[in-house]
Amino acid sequence: MVLEVEYSGLLKRARSMMPRASVRETGFRQGDFSLRIEPLLSEDAGHYEALVRYGKETLRCQLELGMVTVTVNPPGLLVEMEPLLLNCNSSHPAKLVGMRWFHNGSLVPISSRFHSRHEALSISRPTVSDSGPWHCELTYSDDERVSASFNLQILGFSGPVSPVVYAAVGSAANLPCLLNQDPSASSILGVSARWSRLAEGDLKIWDISRNGSNWNFTLHLPEVGPQDAGQYCCAVSIHGTTITRDVTLAVMTVTPSIKGPVAEGSLLLLICSLTHFRGHEHFQWRQLSSGLSNGSSFEATPRSPAVQRYYLGSTLELTHVSQEDIGTWECSIHGSEGRLGAVEYELYITGAQLSGPHPILDGQTSFGLILLLFLLLVASILALVLQNRRIFSPAFPALERVVTTSTPGNAGKDEGQEGKSLQTEC
Repeated sequence: MVLEVEYSGLLKRARSMMPRASVRETGFRQGDFSLRIEPLLSEDAGHYEALVRYGKETLRCQLELGMVTVTVNPPGLLVEMEPLLLNCNSSHPAKLVGMRWFHNGSLVPISSRFHSRHEALSISRPTVSDSGPWHCELTYSDDERVSASFNLQILGFSGPVSPVVYAAVGSAANLPCLLNQDPSASSILGVSARWSRLAEGDLKIWDISRNGSNWNFTLHLPEVGPQDAGQYCCAVSIHGTTITRDVTLAVMTVTPSIKGPVAEGSLLLLICSLTHFRGHEHFQWRQLSSGLSNGSSFEATPRSPAVQRYYLGSTLELTHVSQEDIGTWECSIHGSEGRLGAVEYELYITGAQLSGPHPILDGQTSFGLILLLFLLLVASILALVLQNRRIFSPAFPALERVVTTSTPGNAGKDEGQEGKSLQTEC
């Protein structure tokens, strides 16, 4: 690179043999001839000389540019649990006397997972938590200290290491299996996933599609019961390497102490149970809605949070079941991370009145009333007829002694006919 400033102030610049190198014009006019190289590459290491002529004076400045870089082996996208090697390379000619590594600003101690080698750090079982900035610091015998940084990215699962999914019996459940980044962004194709579960000696397997992406392999269970609870394993294969994640399904159920209809005034226990415990869960009951029931129909009224009743513990004890207890009860499970899941129970009471206006009589009741009125009407008519007959008979007593006789003059009439007359005794 050649730069020249004439007495007139005109700056002349020759074509640089190194396009990434430059000298600031403002600094040049003030006597600062520093060379700026951006971006710096490993091949830029070596001997540099600056030659400055001012009038009849000639000044020389020589320096050695040393390089320190961090590289990773194997190169490319790194998958969780694949061993890797971080190399800290330096061109400094002195003897290396010390090396330290830092991750996220913290000194990395030598352990079973981290092994220190000459200008390198070996990680035997890397995890997603090892992602982030790594910094190496090299110390040489001439007291020179150099350092370099590298941003390490590891492909693996996102979320907690051993997640637990809480689901109410009869509800749907989604078991997560998510990668922390999309492998296709690094030109990695052919990623596949398989879920498996071993229950009572039988191995059940689900082959999962990519669910519209190359990193989401969630397993959907449309309706779960206690028999579905247990541990599931998600295995994802990425260019020959298989990583696994165990997910536990915990199913929540509510068991009442009284089977069938609950009579008003009874002692009722609602027991909230969980198939799998981690040891830090606690239970809470609350009434979501209240209403009255006649055993076949139900009218619920949601309760506002301000008037909801809360009870702690896995067992809800209703010592004297009343109409106020009718409605939807929720048992929720909480942990250190907050609410984990919930299950609901509908409480009905036999013999309670339906809230709201009384319904109109049904068809069977109306038919019975009509039939009863008809029978009463027929009975009234018969009674009236009999009463009139008793009143009419004493006024014409002669009618009771009517005698039927034959008339002699009718003997010659047609066959089948017989003359008759009425004869009254005097």
